[in-house]
Amino acid sequence: MLTLHTADASPGTAVLVDGAHIAAVGPYEELAAGHPDARLRRWPGILTPGLLNPYGPELLEQAYHPDPREADRLGTEPVFGERARALLAAGPSARGASARRGVQRMLAHGTVAVAGELRGREALDA
Repeated sequence: MLTLHTADASPGTAVLVDGAHIAAVGPYEELAAGHPDARLRRWPGILTPGLLNPYGPELLEQAYHPDPREADRLGTEPVFGERARALLAAGPSARGASARRGVQRMLAHGTVAVAGELRGREALDA
């Protein structure tokens, strides 16, 4: 099934998807006219290419990503430095949970690939 994706903040651009594959990228009007039977999906936000994050190991292994239940105490942004090292020293489950939240955060910001070598089993499993 063909699906035409567009976004509110980038109305002139679109991505045509056929199942799990990108079929075309281009101006919305051109793709819509060329594929009138395609299902249309309008998304909030902006349509951009996926991002490569070259700092994956640092963000997943050296930063602590707080659990939402820790927001009152730690905030919602990643924690770095001595404080992060102390939080990550709590054990493998703390490191794994933090890495999973870090992956979720990167995906939410458009990251589709991570560069660099992940060394910890917890980050690799995230």
